[in-house]
Amino acid sequence: MKQVKIEKFSTPLRRVQSLAAASAFVLLAGCAVSPVYQVPTAAAPQTFKEAAGWQPAAPADTLERGPWWTLFGDAQLNLLADSVEVSNQNVAAAIASYEQARALVREQRASLFPTVTLNGSGTRSGGGGEQQTSNSYRSSLGASWEPDVWGKLRAGVTGADASAAASAADLAAARLSAQGELATNYFSLRQSDAQIALLNTTIEGYRRVLDITGNRFNSGIAAKSDLLQAQTQLANAQIDLSSQVRQRAQLEHAIAILVGRAPADFSLAAAPWTLTVPDVPLGVPSTLLQRRPDIAAAERRVALANEQIGIARSAYYPSLNLTGSYGSNASRVGDLFNASTSLWSLGVSAAQTLFNAGATTASVDAAKASHEAAVARYRQTVLSAFGAVEDQLSATRALAEQLDLRRQASNAADQVEQQMLNRYNAGQVGYTDVVNAQVTALSARRQLVQAQADRQTTAVALIQALGGGWQATQ
Repeated sequence: MKQVKIEKFSTPLRRVQSLAAASAFVLLAGCAVSPVYQVPTAAAPQTFKEAAGWQPAAPADTLERGPWWTLFGDAQLNLLADSVEVSNQNVAAAIASYEQARALVREQRASLFPTVTLNGSGTRSGGGGEQQTSNSYRSSLGASWEPDVWGKLRAGVTGADASAAASAADLAAARLSAQGELATNYFSLRQSDAQIALLNTTIEGYRRVLDITGNRFNSGIAAKSDLLQAQTQLANAQIDLSSQVRQRAQLEHAIAILVGRAPADFSLAAAPWTLTVPDVPLGVPSTLLQRRPDIAAAERRVALANEQIGIARSAYYPSLNLTGSYGSNASRVGDLFNASTSLWSLGVSAAQTLFNAGATTASVDAAKASHEAAVARYRQTVLSAFGAVEDQLSATRALAEQLDLRRQASNAADQVEQQMLNRYNAGQVGYTDVVNAQVTALSARRQLVQAQADRQTTAVALIQALGGGWQATQ
């Protein structure tokens, strides 16, 4: 009996071995259906057009460490920027999307391995008359595997990896965007603080002038029109102050949202404005292809589209599926594990579409067109990145030149205002000349403050255009 049993199972064993050998041969002989991926070419100039004469003082590695906002030397900004990573909900959503993409990679990789199932059932049946009640119990252990003969499953895994990398770049882009917006809003808020302080000082000066004009009017020296002009001048300055306070409140609310706080539970006290404007290291234009997360995301989506071509092409070839199971069927639970009740099966199946009216070809053509579109979007992203850097370089140079001119204009306007007040008090000019001088002086002071803020926000924009502290290796 023992020899009979060996002979009984030797044939299926040889079949399994033969089937495994054949499958291995097919796998080794299989070819990948995805095109060989190459990073798309993009026009990359040797130097930035607007960088002529650019001599940054900061070391080149300052933007590689991540916290680029520390270059501005503002302790309050550093604290707020650190909160963006933890509390900003847009960044949190990007993190969740990245985790989802990583889970999809694991799911795709699981398709490369066999699926094993365990099944069990028990039924009790009977009827009227002389029919007796009977029991039936079944258990089975089954496995199925689709060999990746043509590389379809591997293309899916590679595509999922590319998608996860694109999600990682999207996360970096969301983080950089939130940090850049925070820095811009913060400097705008400090600008509002400076404008409010300037307007408060101006209003105090206008009140003193109003008092002087009122005394001159009461003494019959000045006309009533002088008094009315002084009142109008003061009221307009108070209106400007109210508008500036409203703008500051809105900026404070925006900052609260960026750091994940309710505006009602967040406040920023007025503080001295740190006017530091760092010299941003540029590097060569080609480094943008590695530094900017939006470019990295676009390139990874080209890789994903490339794998989709392979997945579509796999429909041209037959699919192969291997199955096997071992189980038993008995009328008693105790007999399920007896050799006499055991059942086994081995199987191989293949399927090939013979005619689908060109649907497969259409699917491949659609995948190729999607790939071409992804390449075009990648190249457009690269061009837009170069354009953004050039724009900010041009703005940086122009604002540096304007700041000195704004300072000169403000100093000159202050002197003219004081001279007009002195000449008015001496009766040498009319009050209209004083008003004109005051308007010009206030406008020059406010434009100087605006120019100082513009230099900082432009530096933030330039850092963002250069990719911030993000690297492809991260």
